[in-house]
Amino acid sequence: KELNIKLYIKRDDATGGAELGGNKIRKLEMLMCDAIAKRCDSVVTIGGEQSNHCRATAAASRMMNLSPHLILRTRRADAIERNNEGMGYTGNVLFDRMVGSTIYTCTPGEYGRLGSNTLVGSVCDHLESNGFNPNAIPVGGSNALGTWGYISAVEELMHQLETIQSEDSDFNFGHVVFATGSGGTAAGIALGLSLAHGADAHPAAEGKEAPTCHGIGVCDSPDYFYTTIASIADAMGLKKMIHSSTEDFIRSIIKVHHGKGRGYAVSSDEELRFISQFAVDTGICLDPVYSGKALYHFMTKVLEEEPEKYRGQKILFWHTGGALGTYEKGNDLLKSTSSSGSKVKRIDCFGKSDSGDTVVCKQET
Repeated sequence: KELNIKLYIKRDDATGGAELGGNKIRKLEMLMCDAIAKRCDSVVTIGGEQSNHCRATAAASRMMNLSPHLILRTRRADAIERNNEGMGYTGNVLFDRMVGSTIYTCTPGEYGRLGSNTLVGSVCDHLESNGFNPNAIPVGGSNALGTWGYISAVEELMHQLETIQSEDSDFNFGHVVFATGSGGTAAGIALGLSLAHGADAHPAAEGKEAPTCHGIGVCDSPDYFYTTIASIADAMGLKKMIHSSTEDFIRSIIKVHHGKGRGYAVSSDEELRFISQFAVDTGICLDPVYSGKALYHFMTKVLEEEPEKYRGQKILFWHTGGALGTYEKGNDLLKSTSSSGSKVKRIDCFGKSDSGDTVVCKQET
């Protein structure tokens, strides 16, 4: 409030219900069409134990009459192997299992040593040897094809801006902020906004400066994301359109911040308190792995480093979803929720209490 900042939120957390909600549905729209075109009968993808991408992919697969095969990275892989029920039914895993996904596990160490593409490839090879025709989808759905989903999302945003500008012609965002975990969403938003404000500008962008893109990395380093986004952009054909190196161009259109804090999917008390207070203030749920970690870092770190840079600005936070991930953090969030004012009270239905703080409900005679 002191900086007179107006925060807007694009609600991609509300894109497709509990099964498909979040940013992944935009990529899956492209990736599932590819699977159908190849006449595949199954889909294989990979992510963390509470992967939003895997959950959305599993649900979308069933909707397309394909069988979902998910590789989940978890420190509990060996324990789960000894006891199948140890996988549990919490959050995204519940939905994975409700739609009948075949789940394979690996440890973070195995994931790091072999790489996600090798792991996906091994499951695809196994399925092919058993007569199936699987389609491989990379972690986060972040490849050239999937990223076109967020080029389309930016076009949607520009149409929304046009509607706003019909009443306020000067309206424009100075900054667009979002979480990045696998790079595809960041690539699509940054490239999409660059195209919208380019030589063939979208009507909503004519005469207006392109907003600064802020990708808040929730895992890995900024350099990793610049390289990953550049690789995706090259696969989309960007190299043919620019005169500099792809990575130099990417660095000119997006600022990636080191926002993982204590680590991927590891929350600090400060992050959880921020998420709880944001829910109290706005009624909007941020998840602890992506959106909550990203907005916390931007509001408490980035803004505080250069506050005058953002004074009087309109900032768009692109909410990428992930609410089901809050269930795994239930106990930790409960502590933060209690401190933010949530109380549970018993109604006195017998009229015995004389406390002024108790709701008394007596049966009428």
